[in-house]
Amino acid sequence: MSDSVRDNPYTRELAQFVSTLQYEDIPQNVISRIKLLMLDSLGCALYGAHLPWSQILLETLKAVDTSQGAQVWGTREKLSLPHAALINGTLVQGFELDDVHRQGVMHVGAVVLPALLGVAENRRQMTGIDFLTSAVAGYEVGPRVGVCMGAEHIAQGWHSGATLGVFSAAAGAARGLKLDAQRTVHALGVAGTQAAGLMAAQYGSMVKRMHAGRSSQSGLYGALLAEKGFTGIEAVLESEYGGFCTTFSRSTDRFNLDELTAGLGQVWQTMGVALKFYSCVGSNHTTLDGIRNLQAQRPFGPNDIDHIMVSGSQVTMDHVGWPYKPEGLTSAQLNLPYCVATLLLEGDCFVDQFTQDLVADPTRMALAEKVKVKHDEHITSLGSKFRHMVHVEVFLKDGTVLKDTVEYPRGSEHNFASEADVVKKFEHLASQALNRSQVEQLRDAMLGLEKLNDAGKIVDLMKVA
Repeated sequence: MSDSVRDNPYTRELAQFVSTLQYEDIPQNVISRIKLLMLDSLGCALYGAHLPWSQILLETLKAVDTSQGAQVWGTREKLSLPHAALINGTLVQGFELDDVHRQGVMHVGAVVLPALLGVAENRRQMTGIDFLTSAVAGYEVGPRVGVCMGAEHIAQGWHSGATLGVFSAAAGAARGLKLDAQRTVHALGVAGTQAAGLMAAQYGSMVKRMHAGRSSQSGLYGALLAEKGFTGIEAVLESEYGGFCTTFSRSTDRFNLDELTAGLGQVWQTMGVALKFYSCVGSNHTTLDGIRNLQAQRPFGPNDIDHIMVSGSQVTMDHVGWPYKPEGLTSAQLNLPYCVATLLLEGDCFVDQFTQDLVADPTRMALAEKVKVKHDEHITSLGSKFRHMVHVEVFLKDGTVLKDTVEYPRGSEHNFASEADVVKKFEHLASQALNRSQVEQLRDAMLGLEKLNDAGKIVDLMKVA
């Protein structure tokens, strides 16, 4: 690679793809999939609108921002466009309900939609077809950066959704603003230098919820500034000194720049985005499915268990396998032993099973101590595609040992949910903020996006009546 700061074949190819992408270029299965993915994200946001951390963030921003430029979803409040992106992204990620691109290791809707819908709300000439095209551009870019970086990126402590997300947000917003390739390069370059997020936030802090919002805001800034001629790092991904990949990886052999553009326009990363049907971090879902599978084979309950052993990748071990401590809802939703205990005691692991008064529940904590997580070198060696794969062994008090191996959980790209299941989840979550009529109108608008003359109407439907 040349030492020139302008030697940016990968960034430029991504920018060219984003700026020239047309609706007709996108396969219909990708269009159908992204509508369901976005519907799911909006449901997650509407559920998150009145969570405690969302309220703290909203009240804090209102105290310093009296603008009325953009809607805070699921409320009657408005803020400036960048602050609305910050809080709306936080809402999507607010309760560990939103999508995940497993190989790219990021939540996509939480970063793309706040920035893009903010543009649609403020630039009312964006049609539903333009919106869909722009969304696909955003959903394609960030996961590619994640695949390029590999699981090592999160393993060394970066919150990957927050760091990678700036590129998805910038790409979607840039396409929504109809920036040309050169300005899109700069949008990515402005966004990339703002990338940040530390995985220690998983241990109980509220700030973990805010990472996606901050990432979406950074991508939005990148697109808006580039539109006006502001320049960013042109070789933001490739630069040997101070570029994203070299800076966010321990060594150059830990990332693969070719993955940024491999199959671009033919292999659709949007189809790699999975949905969650448990209200906890995605790394826990394969184990929870394994427990359910084993219970279907032979019913057992918490009182029958001697101990449970989960073998998984190094990322699973580091990310969710730590001994549980009652440090808040964030740590409860990210900790694998706690979530296993919750499933066994409650029969599910969705929104109603996670409340502040249960974080230090002695019964859950005692059962969680029976769940052990260990590293399986073979699973790690399979790479990021199998980073959530687990072997689950349940040792019962009567001496019975039950075993299951789960590669991909319910809702994954390999086992995607039906439209009915996605709609059911959306309606349940959205009804926490909107009345039934609004929920139905929003559902129909999202599923019929190509018919909309004004994509900004999506935001209008998320304002509390």
